[in-house]
Amino acid sequence: MSYAVIQTGGKQYKVKSGEILKVEKLPDFKPDSKIEFKDILAYGDDKIIEIGTPLVQGSKVEANLIKNSKNRTVLIFKKRRRQNSRRKNGHRQEYSLIKINKIFSKDGKVLSEAEKISKPSKKEVPKKQVSK
Repeated sequence: MSYAVIQTGGKQYKVKSGEILKVEKLPDFKPDSKIEFKDILAYGDDKIIEIGTPLVQGSKVEANLIKNSKNRTVLIFKKRRRQNSRRKNGHRQEYSLIKINKIFSKDGKVLSEAEKISKPSKKEVPKKQVSK
């Protein structure tokens, strides 16, 4: 199983194809759009590994943006005792949910590809008739 280490949003993530990942918000993309990560720090599998200095030139990771959303509210409560002073604040961090599709090596070969999941067709099931 091959993997890659990508850098996005000031953080580094070890990703595999088919994996769903929560990263810092990618503001320039709409849902169901294709994203290419070119900041690849390393990639490899069980046998070989390629490490960049600091990046591996020519390698990339393709992903699909599932959705942009916000995390749960984090409450910030500050109180100064005996001063009748308190402050309550909330923060919701924005994130993007992505699905990793393909990992490409530096010479352009596909190292790993996510399996295509075919949606089962919805056949109409006849409703049971209740007799009185």
